Amino acid sequence: MDVMGQLGQIKKMKPANLQGLGTPALVLAALAMIVLPMPAFLLDILFSFNIALALVVLLVAIYTNRPLDFAAFPTVLLVATLLRLALNVASTRVVLLEGHNGADAAGKVIEAFGSVVIGGNYAVGLVVFLILIIINFAVVTKGAGRISEVSARFTLDAMPGKQMAIDADLNAGLINQEQARTRRAEVTKEADFYGAMDGASKFVKGDAIAGIMILVINILGGFVIGMVQHDLAFMDAVEIYTLLTIGDGLVAQIPGLLLSIAAALMVTRQNEEGDMGGMVMSQMFDNPKSLAIAAGVLFIMGIVPGMPHLAFLTFAVATGAGAYFLHKRIEKRKQQALEAAASGSVEKLDNSPKELGWDDVRHVDTIGLEVGYRLIPLVDKGQGGELLSRIKGVRKKLSQELGFLVPAVHIRDNLDLAPSTYRISLMGVVVGEAEIRHDCELAINPGQVFGQLDGVTTRDPAFGLEAVWIAPELREHAQTLGYTVVDAATVVATHISQTLSNNASKLLGYEEVQQLLDILAKHSPKLVDGFIPDVMSLGTVVKVMQNLLNEGVSVRDLRTIVQTLLEYGTKSGDTEVLTAAVRIALKRMIVQEIAGPEAEIPVITLAPELEQMLHQSMQASGGDGPNIEPGLAERMQQSLADAAQRQEMVGQPAILLTSGMLRSTLSRFVKYTIPNLRVISYQEIPDEKQIRIVSAVGQ
Repeated sequence: MDVMGQLGQIKKMKPANLQGLGTPALVLAALAMIVLPMPAFLLDILFSFNIALALVVLLVAIYTNRPLDFAAFPTVLLVATLLRLALNVASTRVVLLEGHNGADAAGKVIEAFGSVVIGGNYAVGLVVFLILIIINFAVVTKGAGRISEVSARFTLDAMPGKQMAIDADLNAGLINQEQARTRRAEVTKEADFYGAMDGASKFVKGDAIAGIMILVINILGGFVIGMVQHDLAFMDAVEIYTLLTIGDGLVAQIPGLLLSIAAALMVTRQNEEGDMGGMVMSQMFDNPKSLAIAAGVLFIMGIVPGMPHLAFLTFAVATGAGAYFLHKRIEKRKQQALEAAASGSVEKLDNSPKELGWDDVRHVDTIGLEVGYRLIPLVDKGQGGELLSRIKGVRKKLSQELGFLVPAVHIRDNLDLAPSTYRISLMGVVVGEAEIRHDCELAINPGQVFGQLDGVTTRDPAFGLEAVWIAPELREHAQTLGYTVVDAATVVATHISQTLSNNASKLLGYEEVQQLLDILAKHSPKLVDGFIPDVMSLGTVVKVMQNLLNEGVSVRDLRTIVQTLLEYGTKSGDTEVLTAAVRIALKRMIVQEIAGPEAEIPVITLAPELEQMLHQSMQASGGDGPNIEPGLAERMQQSLADAAQRQEMVGQPAILLTSGMLRSTLSRFVKYTIPNLRVISYQEIPDEKQIRIVSAVGQ
């Protein structure tokens, strides 16, 4: 049964599976021609086939859209050159063995080509043939070889840059993994193709040199053999062997010239996996137009008087039939595709709308950046844009500072925006927008400068400082006046960094906290084991960590945070109480980030009367926050802002020291109005630190 089954499978094999046999058959036939003697009739057939093959290759090269669409061309070139050289050897054997019998001893093709070129004058015919060889060797072949060499070198040199550009597009989200894999494969195929073309061109050049040498050998050898062995007269030997040699060289050089032109066409204008024989057949005989034109040329050659009509007309009919059947097959495929589309597209025929699915729901990006069309050069590495690398640096820096991985920034262009405007969004909500000049640089006034600049006045998008857009050549002049000068990409990256820092709590969710706990479990498994949900829920942990980030406290020290929550989680479920407990546990890190390693901490305090009043107001409200009279709130806010500005002017941190009951409320009170003022409680001062009161608000 197994044998019968295998036989059944063999019978069911499609003819397409035999495509790959063409190239090996040609190679074996070429080797046979070198070794075995061949009759003149068979030489006519093979020479006609060689010319037909060269015509088809040339026309395929002409109609190919891209070099990579004919990736098998180097192999075709090698096989055709090998076939032509084998025919030269076989014809030389016949010319030298049978040439004394007359001009048709080596076949009708050689005789016809020799007679046409010679035209009754052997000297003129010889000169014309030599000119043809020189054109092929010195012009077409040499030029194509040089172009192949340069193209291969430049393609290989550009390969790393193209790979880096693909990686940059992938990192920026412009393409997906599958598209990146396809583009990398195409870059590799392009380098392989031009490298193979460089090598194949050397075969064509060698073939042209071999043609010259064979010409000399045939003439000299013919004279000697004809006059010495066969007792021919000198003029008879000249007439017979010159005609045979020129005819033999011509039927070899014409296909060589056609292939040289095809090679030049391919290298002056990007590879595929699979069986090489199948690739050659599918790529060469995929366009019926090439076969049809080749059939027409062969037919015209076949009806020229003196030409071997049978050979040329036979190949003309065969090539034309191949073009006809190939055209019919392509039309049949198109018809089948149309029928399949018609039978499977009922919804299109009745114009009914497509049923909606979950794929039609568009989810918002965690972090989004939209740019106007004039700002596209900032995000296009091909145009020298540096914004992608700057944003990657911002994400790395913030991830290290905040203690969790900041999500990727999804960048897209938006034609609804003004041309020079960009927009930053979080969870689909716009949190920042500004207009910049991508071809200028921004000179920022840090507080004290020593002159004015010519340019467009504006404000720094990140911090709201006074600034001027200036020409790049004024950069050094602006720096000498005390301005801080940055390029447009740095402006956008700084704005993104400041926006993400101010909204860090919105970037941390359940998924990020669970990943942090999983990482901690690898190093401290006992600490995390049973923490969630036995002690508290994941939602409570997320809320506490969001509170910390909202108050500018990093969650890098996850071990201390979890230890504190384990200790206080059984006593209280109030996230405000738990946040305060964690802050006290992290007090050394908090104070160090604000004031540095100095032993003395300069602080701003509230006047005792004001603090007492706020305590009483908060107790009266039941802990929901003090009920402050609007006028008092405005005066207190202005006083705190003035005190913070004075600290900033002397280069010291602005710290408001208050009680634990008021800390959270006052922190929210000054977060957006006085962002540089940090609020800490008495319990958050480390034991080894000393405080120095620089001002008291409310006195």
